Amino acid sequence: MIEIVAEKLQLKNGSGKYLLKHLICTKLHHWSTGRRPGAIGHLSRMRTFEDTYRHKGLRKQLVDTIKQKGITDERVLNAILHIPRHFFMDSAFDKIAYEDRAFPIGEGQTISQPYTVAYQSQLLEIKPYEKVLEIGTGSAYQACVLAEMGAQVYTIERQKKLFETNKSFLFLKKYLSLKFFYGDGFEGLPTYGPFDKVIVTAAAPFIPPKLVEQLKPGGKMVIPVGEGNVQRMLRLTKQPDGTTREEIFADFSFVPMLGGREGAGNGNGREK
Repeated sequence: MIEIVAEKLQLKNGSGKYLLKHLICTKLHHWSTGRRPGAIGHLSRMRTFEDTYRHKGLRKQLVDTIKQKGITDERVLNAILHIPRHFFMDSAFDKIAYEDRAFPIGEGQTISQPYTVAYQSQLLEIKPYEKVLEIGTGSAYQACVLAEMGAQVYTIERQKKLFETNKSFLFLKKYLSLKFFYGDGFEGLPTYGPFDKVIVTAAAPFIPPKLVEQLKPGGKMVIPVGEGNVQRMLRLTKQPDGTTREEIFADFSFVPMLGGREGAGNGNGREK
């Protein structure tokens, strides 16, 4: 059974067996002690916040890996070097947290592959104190990378449980420049705009016009566009007349960008 579930999770090099065994043992411990077992991926119950020399060494190796893949922005590399990625994940992933790949975080979402985080961050060409709108907070790892680079980050999450988890995530208090919102990413945050940069961390079926409207002239948006399993990474630069200049980059695979707000308590779990 462990082998079957691990295969479905698509975890390589034995990672799937490690994760499943850890979670099964944790569940058994909860039941034996009378504690209510949490769901797989419920981060607030199973995180670890110790940053050891081993973790720091693994981060250095991760930075070397993404550097070899073409990431050259030293501020991006430095941010990834200094942010403990394992803090953002279930403790079951501790031994594999610095592998260059995505992992589930609950609610059908993932913490992105570090290379993808670095790639999008590099395309944004962040300058200190710029206002950045992020669509799809998720684990908040990408938002922290941008904040570590000096950006003022306004980040939207449509999943209520992930939004609430991040509200209680004490590590995020370190970044006073982070502001969290629960809402529909397609709508953006018009009250707080315009923004110097916009980053979308989910696969958009089209370029949301309201996000373009909230960009300053000369501002840039980095967004993966396309339906299906593969999307094309685009960078849009807003022109003085309101049109955009489009640059096309590599292919990536993201979870889909959805409208509305999930878990808003309106009977069907979604509020438009």
